[in-house]
Amino acid sequence: MSTEIPVSDVEVRPAHPPVVPIAQNPDIPTRRLARLVQKFPKRQFVRYISVGIWNTVFGYCSFAASLFGFSHLLPQRYLYLSVVIASVLCTPLNITMAYFCYKFFVFRTKGNYLMEWLRCFAVYGFGMLPGLLILSALTRLLQTWLHMHRVPLVNTLHQAQNTVAGHRALVSLLGHASNSKAAAGYIAGALVMGFTTVSGFVGHRKFSFKPAKSRAN
Repeated sequence: MSTEIPVSDVEVRPAHPPVVPIAQNPDIPTRRLARLVQKFPKRQFVRYISVGIWNTVFGYCSFAASLFGFSHLLPQRYLYLSVVIASVLCTPLNITMAYFCYKFFVFRTKGNYLMEWLRCFAVYGFGMLPGLLILSALTRLLQTWLHMHRVPLVNTLHQAQNTVAGHRALVSLLGHASNSKAAAGYIAGALVMGFTTVSGFVGHRKFSFKPAKSRAN
């Protein structure tokens, strides 16, 4: 006599465990991150950063040389104007250097030299006026802050000079920094120039060195 087992009492064991979907964290904006990554191709962005470091160093040296001259021609109270004049005068040279570096080492485009060079001026010119205003205001702010903390800063620089006494170049640089009347301008120029180097990448990729067919589409 056979005994039938009720269907409800039979244990069902699937061959594979069920796949439970993991809930996505809503705080992670994947679409925005994806769009950001697409704007910065890995290899191209690394080349841009490498060239950007060189352009920043070159641009800052030309700016510092110009500011050094104007800081001796104009009184210290006009330093906020000296930084603007120095920045405007060295801009054509810096943009030209940046253009050749971006063209041959970053975007590697062929021909079209004049139009790409003019578009580089347009990209930098678009942010030039706000950059000059920020540079002037930041210089005034740093002048006030450095004047308020001049004594402890000078003492710190003198201690640093004693620490690197064997390195003449560093001693000379620190001595110039401690006695410079244009220190606020040098610092402000470095901050503004570093920001423009990074922010200019999208403009160069989407406009300066973008092929003509892509712009037409």
